[in-house]
Formats: sequence, C-alpha cells, structure tokens
Amino acid sequence: MGIFISIILAIDLYAFKGIKLITENIKPIYRQLSIGGFWFFNFLVYFAVGWLALNADKFRAPEYTNIIFSINAFILMAFMTKLVFNIFHGADDITYLASKVYHNVFGSKTNFAGDGMSRAKFLTLVGAGLATVPLGAFAYGFTKGRYNFRVIRKTLGFDNLPAAFEGLKIIQISDIHIGSFPKGHESVAKAVELINSRKPDVIVFTGDLVNNFASETEGWIDVFKNLKAKHGMYSILGNHDYGDYVQWNSREEKKQNLDNVKQANRDIGFDLLLNENRVLEKDGEKIAIVGVENWGLKPFPQLGDINRANQGLENVPFKVLLSHDPSHWDAEVLNHKDMDLMLAGHTHGMQFGIEIPGIKWSPVQYKYPRWAGLYEKGKQKLYVNRGFGYHAYAGRIGMDPEITEIILTSKQQNA
Repeated sequence: MGIFISIILAIDLYAFKGIKLITENIKPIYRQLSIGGFWFFNFLVYFAVGWLALNADKFRAPEYTNIIFSINAFILMAFMTKLVFNIFHGADDITYLASKVYHNVFGSKTNFAGDGMSRAKFLTLVGAGLATVPLGAFAYGFTKGRYNFRVIRKTLGFDNLPAAFEGLKIIQISDIHIGSFPKGHESVAKAVELINSRKPDVIVFTGDLVNNFASETEGWIDVFKNLKAKHGMYSILGNHDYGDYVQWNSREEKKQNLDNVKQANRDIGFDLLLNENRVLEKDGEKIAIVGVENWGLKPFPQLGDINRANQGLENVPFKVLLSHDPSHWDAEVLNHKDMDLMLAGHTHGMQFGIEIPGIKWSPVQYKYPRWAGLYEKGKQKLYVNRGFGYHAYAGRIGMDPEITEIILTSKQQNA
C-alpha cells in the first residue's frame, strides 16, 4: 500500500507542476481556483482510496458492490486523466534531459533559451486538452455507457442446418452480473423489453447471473421472468456463479448458495443445462442445444464435460454449444467437429475498447485471443458476447452492453 500511495503522490506532484505552468500568467483568482480545484479533486481520490483500504473486507458483500465498483471507476478515471496530462507535460522535460545527456557525452550545445519554456507550456496545454478525453469517456461510461444496451445482429450460414430451422432467431445474453446494478434500475427492464421486441425463437444465457451471491437476484427475478421465446430459454453457469471468490463458513453454505443460483435461473424461466442437452424438433427435423458447466483456463474450474453433454445426440445433425469461457473453444471444442456453433461470454470486452471500422482493440485481447464477436475455424463458429452487465468497475467505454441476435441459415453467409 505504501508503494501504491507513493506512486499516486508522485503522479499528482508532477501534474501539479504542469498546472502551475499553464496557470502562471492568468489572473491570481483564477490561478488559485485552478490549483484549489486540482487538489480538491485529488483529495476526493485519496478519500476514495482510503475508504477502499479500510473496507477491503466488504469487497464481495452485495450491499457494497455498487459503491465499490463506482469508486473503482472514479479512481480509474482520475488515474487515466492525469496519466495523459503527465505524458504531454513530461515530453519537454524528457527532451531537455536527453539534450543535456547528449551535451555531456558529445560536448555539443543545444540552446533552449527563449523557446524551451514556451514549448513546455504548449505541450502541457495540449496534454490538458487531451486529458479531457479519458475524463469525459469515464464519465460517460459511468453515467450512460453501462446502460446503453445495443443489439448486434449476425446471420450465420451452415451447410448442415435442417431446412425446418431456416431463419431461426437466437437471442444471446451473457454475464448479467445482476448484483452490480443499482437495485431496481430501470435499464434492466428496458433491456428485457428490447429483447422481447426482437421476437426471438430461442433465448440463451451463457452464464454469470451473479457476482458471487444468490441473494443478488432478490428483486430481479420478476423482471427477467418477462422474457419470452417461442421455442424455449436455456442457460448455463459462469465462473462467478459457483461462489469461488468468497470465503464461506462451510462447504454446505457454499453448496446452498450454488443451489440457490441454479434455482434463480429456473425461476426466471431458463432451462439450466449442466452438462446436458435439449433437442428442438420442428417438422420432423432436429437441432440440439448443448450446455456445459464452466470450463476455463486455470485457475478457473474445468467442470464442462462435452462428452457427457453430447450423449444421445448421435443422430442430431446440428448443434449449438453454450460454454461460458471462449478459451474452451481452442482447448477442447475444436476437437468436437459436431459442435457447429459455440456461444460464449466471460470477457466483457474488458468493458473498455475501440471498435470502429478497421480497428478492433481491447486490452483483454492479450489474455483472451477470442474476446468479442465472431470467430471461425473450418466449418465451426464461435460467437463471444460482450456482456449484459459489468464487474469490477461501474462503467463501459467503447464496449456497450450487448444483446446478440443470431439468425441461422443454410446459405453460406456471415453478416
């Protein structure tokens, strides 16, 4: 903690140097207000960090989740804003130091008189302007972004799709993390209405209903019970649903919590698949929904059992696999060639990234190569949903919460 506080103070003191530089020639009253505002903002950050340190034992407690995630978002916003500012403010200092080193080594002189300070001030002002980008982005992500549900539509073609299921519409949601939402927040009900407005044939939920505790679902079951699909709703468990991140008083208590999470899925109306399958039949033709328990790279549990879940499906020509963690696809699923489409979540797109034409990036891609959207290998396809809710920090920046609409077709097109 001492090292962390030292780093924060060093960043703030260097930023303060920049604030003094760009306010040196303005009226004293405005300069005092600028400096006072800077340190007041920092005081709020220190208070937030101190509160987190004193309440570390409450990190998993459902009643504190929204407070802690909101504080995390505020601290991240402050850090990223000052980081951008300091990079530009420090550019001239780095150039100056480099020139001094060059002079000492090679003996040549570089004259900084007259323009050195103006360049420093210019770069610092540029930094101040650009620092408003992370400031505004985090503010938007906290106030609007985490509730800005979007529908992403994909048409996926498969040679072996039975004709009776041509045009089947699957709505996928994932990573609800319902304990992260403020209790009763209207955005959840609006998202349910948005899903129903798409008139899905099938709704699938690919895990992480809660952060840790089944009690997080209290007050939300009736909201999600409004979901409607013509041919059923199916769900699986995600890594957070097992309660592995909490110190339980006993194994029995942990098991009871898991049982309650499972029951919450069923109370909503989901057919919870625990290494199981369900066959959909239409006009004498069949497809299967296959659901496995969570399988992730260590240290995540590897409870998913495709062989067990696949039992009895030898004569079913098309299969949709629900598996929470996309790393399962490369590790095991690609060896099961009869799994035509896998639907996953887990990554949230890290709730932060850039997705514009020609650019698709998020820091999470360095841990999960399959982190958002559609992936293909041979005839098999994987779709990774960016998540319905949020975790760790209350916000989404460039990575809106996603409702995926997948249209199955026998035509060879992916749109």
